[in-house]
Amino acid sequence: MSRAAWAEINLSALRQNLQRVRQCAPITRVIAMIKANAYGHGSVRVARALDSADAFGVASIDEALELRSAGISQRIVLLEGVFEAAELSLAQQEHLDVVVHHETQLQLLQHATLDVTHPVQVGVKLDTGMHRLGFAPAQLPDVLRRLRTCVGIAPEFMLMTHLARADERNSNVTMQQVACFEKYTHAEHSARSMANSAGILGWPSTHYDWVRPGLMLYGISPFADSSAAQEGLRPVMTIKSKLIAINQFKQGDAIGYGGTWVCPQDMPVGVVAFGYGDGYPRHAGSGTPVLINGQRVALIGRVSMDMITVDLRSQPQAQVGDPAVLWGQGLPVEEIARCAGTIPYELVCGITQRVQVTEVEA
Repeated sequence: MSRAAWAEINLSALRQNLQRVRQCAPITRVIAMIKANAYGHGSVRVARALDSADAFGVASIDEALELRSAGISQRIVLLEGVFEAAELSLAQQEHLDVVVHHETQLQLLQHATLDVTHPVQVGVKLDTGMHRLGFAPAQLPDVLRRLRTCVGIAPEFMLMTHLARADERNSNVTMQQVACFEKYTHAEHSARSMANSAGILGWPSTHYDWVRPGLMLYGISPFADSSAAQEGLRPVMTIKSKLIAINQFKQGDAIGYGGTWVCPQDMPVGVVAFGYGDGYPRHAGSGTPVLINGQRVALIGRVSMDMITVDLRSQPQAQVGDPAVLWGQGLPVEEIARCAGTIPYELVCGITQRVQVTEVEA
């Protein structure tokens, strides 16, 4: 390893988090969300570790093809669907489920020439309040009527919607969405899917036939008012580095670019080999916690491309080469995200290619 910056992916924790999904929604099937490179954890790695999932969810056909080329044979759902005839043909060839959420996609299916011996599984996305993708719920009968005239389409459909505010436990929006979804889908003899991670953990009425866990699989709480541990989840990604320098500075010395943090007294300052070029949040402020030798210290000064600096006054015994944890085991990524004014999704998805990845079973 040429540089002391790596991401440790705990496959055992990943599988335990899937078990937590099944505990919360025991009679449903699971579409494990591994879009965006499995939220930065490695899509092929995660798919192989979660081989007991009923299906995988991806955003695009490129993400699905990466899985197929790696030998992943499970059902794969294209959540954004396809956008041209060549993609639809390829989706059929690779046995991919296609979600339809827009009139142009419906027309594409109606005009397609598909192999009737291998019908395409289709999901229909309804907009019950997210107001991003999906047909208006009242359009569902017409959408299904038109789909049933298509050649090469499986006769059973998955009816889907997406929760907009399930991460807010006190919001009434989720139950409004449930009521809307129920109103327009209850008479259809189709599988239904609504629950994301927050729905799985906090809103049992959203579980239906298929759940779609994302964030919780990676050991991160979807709720602002609870930790992953409180939700029975284990962090999967731990970002590690080392101290590469320890320097003694005088009272009044300014640390880093812009001199935004000034030493209040004579003190040791450590340098950790991890910065925004590795995916650490550029806007993490002074005081953001870092673990050195398993103990909390504070980030001081601005985050640099390759390094951060930390206050070592509480660790006078620290030495060059001592281990650092930026987030993960012992230091929730949710906390780092709050310090940086962002969300955990952005942090775990943002780890860059130069960060080495190791797999552990622990």
